[in-house]
Amino acid sequence: MKSLLALFVTLLLLSCGGGSKVEVGNKTTMEVAAVFDAGDVLKGEVITAKFIITNTGEYPLVIGEVKGSCSCTVAEYPENPVLPGESGKVLAYVNTEKVGAGVLNKSVRIVANTTPSITQVVVKANVIRR
Repeated sequence: MKSLLALFVTLLLLSCGGGSKVEVGNKTTMEVAAVFDAGDVLKGEVITAKFIITNTGEYPLVIGEVKGSCSCTVAEYPENPVLPGESGKVLAYVNTEKVGAGVLNKSVRIVANTTPSITQVVVKANVIRR
């Protein structure tokens, strides 16, 4: 049992020695447009909002989570760090099937190694009944 534990610890330590330059605790900065305006959309359409994020800091930008304000909003984000000076994109998909007609404002929260650690962006639209 002890030899199995020692083998596990050894493998764990060896796997941590990669050449990655991302270090815990390094904060960076990013720029992103705060609002995506989809204009007029028909009820039932799925809005695809594209937010370009640019790493304006000195360390790699690591996005930990992107979450919509409700179940009608889902998002995709870069899994790999965005290097300084480079850009990536966050996509937010808003399903308008279950929202009412009229003005739509759905927030998307981006959690990253920035100060502050949470950046909120908004998807806006005017939902029109068919």
